[in-house]
Amino acid sequence: MAYVSVLLYGVGGIVVAGVALLVVFQEKLVYVPVLPGLTKSYPITPARLNLIYEDVWLRSSDGVRLHSWFIKLLPDSQGPTILFFQENAGNIAHRLEMVRIMIQNLKCNVFMLSYRGYGESDGYPSQHGIIKDAQAALDLLSQRTDIDTSRIVVFGRSLGGAVGAVLTKNNPEKVSALILENTFTSILDMAGVLLPFLKWFIGGSGTKSLKLLNFVVRSPWNTIDAIGEVKQPVLFLSGLQDEMVPPFHMKMLYAKAATRNSQCTFVEFPDGMHMDTWLTGGDVYWRTVMQFLVKHAPEEKKLR
Repeated sequence: MAYVSVLLYGVGGIVVAGVALLVVFQEKLVYVPVLPGLTKSYPITPARLNLIYEDVWLRSSDGVRLHSWFIKLLPDSQGPTILFFQENAGNIAHRLEMVRIMIQNLKCNVFMLSYRGYGESDGYPSQHGIIKDAQAALDLLSQRTDIDTSRIVVFGRSLGGAVGAVLTKNNPEKVSALILENTFTSILDMAGVLLPFLKWFIGGSGTKSLKLLNFVVRSPWNTIDAIGEVKQPVLFLSGLQDEMVPPFHMKMLYAKAATRNSQCTFVEFPDGMHMDTWLTGGDVYWRTVMQFLVKHAPEEKKLR
């Protein structure tokens, strides 16, 4: 009995410690604006890659000053415009090489937003705050006269997919289509991936978790709930070697969306890891995205 008591106390202590760490440090786990060994500032700008761009400063609805880059295919380009939302770690400069290749292959413009607390943007990251940031970026894009505003497509990878799903759901008139890549069903479900014992206490709507501790999670990012309300076309890009977000999360997102939305497409990339699916997917990856854009953000649409 003494042994069992010690064991129970030990397990209980681990659980309590894990929950305490989650409560105190969860923002640092979810949002990582500065990669280890690097600074918060941008290591390069689009100019280094000879890209046509402008620095764009905007304010979210709660007054936070945000920085972004608007990168154009050509000075007078009327092609599709991709509103890109990045993963949780690093800043938009770390995605510039990918964006350069994106513009090359898709013949599009790309608007890259720095979430609050990232890059040169002010503030501190949070779910409510980043949702406001994304809305501010979309509102600004929708008011521009130098692009075809009927061809705005949201593209989110990992955390960016969660951001993009909420934004697309909330703006059926402004967003033509949505692309999700290696995105999680929810942070609630990811808690059990990062700290396995937490799966018994924290979980999303589709899990068997008791959900006793869901209330402690300040940034739940329930992508699976948001995607079920998206009415626009959605392209799901899933890297089957994803070492961070289990690939079944993407399958669950697709299944949820497809029950109400007949314009959903799911494509798997056998060698794709969390960050490099765009690279390992090669021509097939870019051809898949291009076909989606041609179909759902076509040139013949009239300007709003």
